Amino acid sequence: MSDLPPLPEGYEFSADPARVDADRVHHWLSTDAYWALGRTRAKHDAAMAGSLNFGVYDAVTGVQAAYARAITDRATFGWLCDVYVDPEVRGKGIGAAMVARVREELRAFGLRRILLATHDAHGVYARLGFEPLARPDHWMALQLG
Repeated sequence: MSDLPPLPEGYEFSADPARVDADRVHHWLSTDAYWALGRTRAKHDAAMAGSLNFGVYDAVTGVQAAYARAITDRATFGWLCDVYVDPEVRGKGIGAAMVARVREELRAFGLRRILLATHDAHGVYARLGFEPLARPDHWMALQLG
């Protein structure tokens, strides 16, 4: 799947980690994302340092409007996480457009698969080619904390 949903006019995607507004992203995730509520700034910074970081930005002001993070070995596997769109700009297609671009950034490494977990956005991800695990009984998890 290589068709990219368009970003709304006035927004731009970037894979440049220097553009990420870490303060803004930490605030979003630690106060509004069910999977990261209460995440400390130190934990957030460590997670970002060990990941590829992506954003969507207002093309005029440069203000970050969305964020996604990917953990990958850059050869066989990727994990897409911390996908978040500022509530003030939700509903414009920014999230889907960002995830499609992240997918293409990761595809360039020749990965075999990209996984993600979601509580409530299955439809968004399905439109971008993600599907339920064919054999979930083959997967296991070790909870460390």
